[in-house]
Amino acid sequence: MQAQQRFGLFPVLVAACLLAGMAAGCSSESAPPKQASVKPSQPFELGNLVEPFDAPPMDELDKLQWVDGPLIDSLEQLRSEKAEQGPPKTTVAEALELRNDFPRSRAANDKILDAMSQLAPADGSGVDYDHTFVRHVAGDLNSTNPLFMSSITDAELSALSGLYLIGFNRRFEYFADKDVVKSWQRSTDNLVERFVLRDDLTWSDGAPVTAEDVEFTYRLIMSDHPELVIPSLQQGPDQLRYVKAYDDHTVVMWHKEPFATRTGNMNWPIIPKHIYEKSIYEDPSMKRSAHHRKYEQQPVTAGPYELVSRVRNQEFVVRRREAWRLHDGQEVRRQPYFQEVRVKVIEDLNTAILALKAGDIQEMELRPEHWESLTDGEDFYRHNTKVMAPEWTEFHVIWNLKSPYFSDKRVRWAMTCAFDYDELLNTICRGLYEPSVGTFDPTAWMFPKNGPQPVKRDLDKAEDLLDEAGWTDSDGDGTRDKEINGQLVPLEFQLMTYTTETGIQVATLWKESLEQIGVAVNVKPTEFAVMQDKTLKHEFDATFAGWGTGTDPDQQENIFGTGFQRNYGQYSNPEVDKLFQQGRRELDQAQRAEIYGKIHLLLWEDQPYTWLFRRNAFYGFNKKIRGYNFSPKGPFDFGPGISAFYGAFQ
Repeated sequence: MQAQQRFGLFPVLVAACLLAGMAAGCSSESAPPKQASVKPSQPFELGNLVEPFDAPPMDELDKLQWVDGPLIDSLEQLRSEKAEQGPPKTTVAEALELRNDFPRSRAANDKILDAMSQLAPADGSGVDYDHTFVRHVAGDLNSTNPLFMSSITDAELSALSGLYLIGFNRRFEYFADKDVVKSWQRSTDNLVERFVLRDDLTWSDGAPVTAEDVEFTYRLIMSDHPELVIPSLQQGPDQLRYVKAYDDHTVVMWHKEPFATRTGNMNWPIIPKHIYEKSIYEDPSMKRSAHHRKYEQQPVTAGPYELVSRVRNQEFVVRRREAWRLHDGQEVRRQPYFQEVRVKVIEDLNTAILALKAGDIQEMELRPEHWESLTDGEDFYRHNTKVMAPEWTEFHVIWNLKSPYFSDKRVRWAMTCAFDYDELLNTICRGLYEPSVGTFDPTAWMFPKNGPQPVKRDLDKAEDLLDEAGWTDSDGDGTRDKEINGQLVPLEFQLMTYTTETGIQVATLWKESLEQIGVAVNVKPTEFAVMQDKTLKHEFDATFAGWGTGTDPDQQENIFGTGFQRNYGQYSNPEVDKLFQQGRRELDQAQRAEIYGKIHLLLWEDQPYTWLFRRNAFYGFNKKIRGYNFSPKGPFDFGPGISAFYGAFQ
């Protein structure tokens, strides 16, 4: 089982990312307060977004022409790829003696990554199966229910404990997970999928996993109710026509059209029907009732790990499930390498660095100031090493296009032209990051051939654009203003940012840059949970943010498509909407690349964001941790991801 999330794109923080335990062995600050019965604001109807469909009997389906879909053990697939590459050029012992001096040289970095990315032997020799992997996150869980994933931290829990039919590898190639699926067939017209689930899967409460769970989850995702807010998961399932469980293990899915995105549209987390099939009608929010609060605190899961403890704003701990490995006393799946994974929440990154150096945590994503000056001494290398690998992650400022300031494209471009990129890249980012030139990474297959060039600061152009847009300093107080609805409105806005050193530095640089053209900026450091809430509700003028890549460019419709939930800045361009529709219907990848390239260029022209920089993956790892490999989504969010990590005896 590997770390796969249908979410695709997550907000990624410059220095932060975004259960209480009441079961046996779990801990919590306090039990939740008793609560009166919850009445929904209106009746709930399961699957009311699913159009009527008469599913044919199985014997009719048997008459279709079928081809087998790939059924993969992603760890073994990666092992085969490693074998083809030949033995590592550097031993682990040699690699752990090296000091990583990237960006001055890549030689040491490449040797370290080559050695430490090697997988454990197939027989498990050398693996410390009693090891507890202590990971770092900078923000607490939003929810233990995978349907409510809204941050990287939520996804970490789902990757360890969740259940998915479909996964993807580091090249974003989809497959059915061999640990979950017995067989996968696709009709030759690419409209029907038939899965047979393994009969040795159980939920953590002992109930069997069935095809009914898959159908129920689909129908729940495809339910419209004002109290049910499921961030982004409808994008994908909404391109399916119908899902039906034919028996305990056989589930069939129909596509509306043979979309290029069809396989990824089936990649969503599965939840237990027997836990939620009645309670959803009593509390459609799945959050307020005593029943739902109970299962938020002690979730029923079916993946390799289960939640055993959680202290809010401090940590959560998952433990290896014996029922994952064993069924009726027989070993049916590989034993996960870690006995426990402890995920510690440390918001202050300087404190986290001290914890990494002391060996109190064993993994941490590093920022420029960490990489350059805080991880180059003996106090770091005594327990750790560090690596860099390419990653498709970009950071930006989102402009709220419904605000009185940023509805005009000329104003947005003025902001972009006024910013001091040299100071950002060379001082704040220490020369480690590259300038961003739009939503897709320049190394990605969908980046346009005639892609934009990095913006050079031009204060004169910025001032001219503001003049054209009617923002002038009419009262001579040094701040531009404009009459709106009969009132003189100063060009003074609030910029939300993360409560981290880098986040505050970037926002402060915005303030200093824009002061030079008569624009006043109020920097508002904001906790991540509050930022999430305000961006979802569009309650902001501008906000510093970032996106990691999805597995397919179609997933960006959820960010830039008119009216979509994570279109935080409320951007709308009918041509962009039309191109997203074309992109998912085009099966030739070269033609798809042209379509998404056009989207990229239109977004660049409209500047709903000011794109700032691209960040590769920079990580520190304890020397006992081995098996880390990288994709454009980093070291965890792909198959096998964390399933390839292991603790070695040392």
